Amino acid sequence: MKARRSGRTHVLIFIVLAMCLPGTHMHAQSTDDSLRVHTVNITHDPPQSWTGYGIYLGNGLVITAAHVVGRANRTRPIVRMAGLDLPAEAVKEGNFERIDLTLLSIEDARLPVSIRMRRTPICETPTWAGQPVIVVVPEGTARSHIVSPLSLPPTMRRRFSTAIRDVATTGNSGSGVFDTYRKCLLGVMSRKIQVRSSPDANAQMVDIAKYFVPAPTIRAFIPAGYRF
Repeated sequence: MKARRSGRTHVLIFIVLAMCLPGTHMHAQSTDDSLRVHTVNITHDPPQSWTGYGIYLGNGLVITAAHVVGRANRTRPIVRMAGLDLPAEAVKEGNFERIDLTLLSIEDARLPVSIRMRRTPICETPTWAGQPVIVVVPEGTARSHIVSPLSLPPTMRRRFSTAIRDVATTGNSGSGVFDTYRKCLLGVMSRKIQVRSSPDANAQMVDIAKYFVPAPTIRAFIPAGYRF
């Protein structure tokens, strides 16, 4: 994106989404709404000032953004689903700067049978610019679409190639990005991408996209013994 076209000098920063409030203008289409059963809230003990999100994959496994959990041995994450608060343990931890994913394990025997039997399929087909998606949190859903990497600053196009628009109305850190048609998991929301309108440190920040960790990275992140 060139400054002569946008009228801005771009200075890219990333804002952790866990501390942002969820979007309030979410669509309630019945087919989209059915995906909410796969989503969870993630809190901490002791409590923190914000609540993150995650996706229940099945077999007692929850995938979320690494920065939502932090260091699991320090924050003691709790998965909230089906009206229950379930203590969680980290199976595998990533980190915000490398792979923003953490895989948690809960005692699924406490869940209703209808939820224990569910599995969240991870998408196998590549994403494409313009692809419609559904972003899902326990409180609701919102539709968006994948943006072209060319809409991002040149230095970020390779690393953050999977991003969506509709920044203000879609779910935040750890929320699930689903394929609109197949209803499989395309990714886990990681961060908001902003640009600064000028080099001035006090210049206004402008949201341009949200990056999500894509399905192939999620699939590779899950240890072989936990895949199904």
